[in-house]
Amino acid sequence: MKPLSIPELTDHPALDIALDTVKRNKQALVFCNTRRSAESTAEKLARKIDSKSDDLEKLADEILNVLSSPTKQCRRLAYCIRKGMAFHHAGLASKQRKLVEDNFRNGRIKVIASTPTLAFGLNLPAFRAVIKDLKRYGGRWGLQYIPALEYHQMAGRAGRPDFNDTHGEAICIASTEKEAEDIVEKFINAPPENIYSKLAVEPVLRTYCLSLAATGFAHSKKELVDFFEKTFYGYQFQDMNAIESILDKMLNYLEEWEFIRQSKKDDFVSANSLGDDKIEVTKLGERVAQLYLDPFTAHQIITALRRATQKTATELSYLQLACSTLELRPLPSVRVKETDFIEAELNESSSLLIAFEPSVFEPEYDEFLKSMKLAIALESWMEEKTENEILEEFNIAPGELHLKRNLCDWILYAGEELAALLNFRDIIKNIRKTRFRLDKGVKEELIPLARLKNVGRVRARKLYRNGIKDIGDIKKADMTKLTQLLGEKTALNLKKQIGEDIEKVSKGKRKGQLGLGKY
Repeated sequence: MKPLSIPELTDHPALDIALDTVKRNKQALVFCNTRRSAESTAEKLARKIDSKSDDLEKLADEILNVLSSPTKQCRRLAYCIRKGMAFHHAGLASKQRKLVEDNFRNGRIKVIASTPTLAFGLNLPAFRAVIKDLKRYGGRWGLQYIPALEYHQMAGRAGRPDFNDTHGEAICIASTEKEAEDIVEKFINAPPENIYSKLAVEPVLRTYCLSLAATGFAHSKKELVDFFEKTFYGYQFQDMNAIESILDKMLNYLEEWEFIRQSKKDDFVSANSLGDDKIEVTKLGERVAQLYLDPFTAHQIITALRRATQKTATELSYLQLACSTLELRPLPSVRVKETDFIEAELNESSSLLIAFEPSVFEPEYDEFLKSMKLAIALESWMEEKTENEILEEFNIAPGELHLKRNLCDWILYAGEELAALLNFRDIIKNIRKTRFRLDKGVKEELIPLARLKNVGRVRARKLYRNGIKDIGDIKKADMTKLTQLLGEKTALNLKKQIGEDIEKVSKGKRKGQLGLGKY
């Protein structure tokens, strides 16, 4: 590959350092605090490069073809790739992220502008890690310095021994002497923050309490306390009386939600050798533990399913329920210009919703609006809108859309399992249909076609528009027509799936066909 042609430097320090790195025939990571900043940085770098490469052209085409309909983001990334630059963040499709990472490793891509997604767990051949932004938006507190631990993670990407680097350079950008002094004090000379056990977080703690009881590790409150005393959480917390009080609270929640039953010592026979409050897991609690669900989420789902038996729930009802769970957070933010639209949709659909709807004056209302926005975006996907249309309309990138679809499917699967256990038979059918449409991204009319292998939303719609609407129509369809619509290989595969094995006897001919010369 020819070396990239680099022009004179710019007046942007982070860009200048990245371009200087390329001049030295080395590679750099530029860490930015937002996706928009990462994309903008990569694009500005790309504009400074004049060189072209056949390898990069092929890679750019591959990037564009990851999605069936390339988005504005795909085209922007492809432009950067053609110049040997790239951006990387969670909004990219997983295959695009992998292509960027792999081609940085093999040296085709020289610079990646990234959010901190590349700072953890990835081994890349970067000579320099340029940390463009050391502050990040912290909600009501405005811009705040990032943790020292995160700085160390980003700085640690530079000069990796696995790639034969003897050293690397981590560079921070300061605009004043005072800011430079702050950076040295807060990051370079500062130790990383203390690590705290995740068991202290309520959703994790209640999940573990139920799991330990369901798997037989703890048959009583005493055994539960003994277990947590030996954990890192117990070591850090030290006050076991306080931990016991917290566990009491968790167990009371689990009992209230009907996932466990607690029996005092006096309530059961003396044959019990545990000498403490006995914990018995219900069938419902057992299934919740097997589904790896936060018990609070399971309670939320069960409450909503009971509501669904009393009203006409739609696909949007189940989507909004899934989007309102803690597992789907963080949710995409609601822009000012979107608020009126989402509230209008909410007014129309309010009677169909089965999840709890807070008052407009409650603090939870903002999260509720976000869950509604995501539910509407996912419903748009099910109505066959493309990734590009969803990006333009809702500002939800393809990678984020894919992640939220997978999480929603998990929550809806859990809902399906709990509905079966509670004997809500009518609900199961509706949840399954919602899950299928969410997976395939098709309207209800395309379900029969989309059930076939190798028939996605695009092929299913093409068949439907040409009068082939179900399996019966495929049986009746002429091979020539199917081949014209889908290509020979796919047409043969479809016929085979419905039990018609049409053999190919020679190029351009099939078994049973005669050439004109035979007449």
